[in-house]
Amino acid sequence: MLVLLGFILVFHLATAALLFIATINNAWWRNDLLSTDIWMTCFSNGSHCVSELVEKYGDCIKAIQATMCLSVIFCCISFIVFVVQLFRLQKGQRFYIAGTLQLLSSLCVMIAASIYTNQQENFHTYFTPNSGNYGYSYILAWIAFAFTLISGVMYIVLRKRK
Repeated sequence: MLVLLGFILVFHLATAALLFIATINNAWWRNDLLSTDIWMTCFSNGSHCVSELVEKYGDCIKAIQATMCLSVIFCCISFIVFVVQLFRLQKGQRFYIAGTLQLLSSLCVMIAASIYTNQQENFHTYFTPNSGNYGYSYILAWIAFAFTLISGVMYIVLRKRK
């Protein structure tokens, strides 16, 4: 049982780390000239960064920013709730609150990544039309979606034992 508990804790912390990296790091879209994320676009020569996407596509970018921040918040609160429930729940009860918060985190990541996927053509034709690839932060966001979904289901299915 301790091995399972250790795995769940490590899995949750890894998921939170993926969410932090995907939200903060500047690599949602990359090419030879620039790298961009949900906050700003930085040019490869290191000369400067601009927040043109926020100004031009404010509603979509702000929705992505908000849902990614909410996913990080829900994931962190879910971890705290899981630890509290670990000591407070009666034997045989399930971790519904932690699981629900983790599923909300998963939903927020999915919404953010889906909006970005849908609007990426609009976002990047402004700087470099039809060139570039999704960066590792974008991929980490989708991986974090899967991880938060799995851990949310795990929490709901898991029963507290002795």
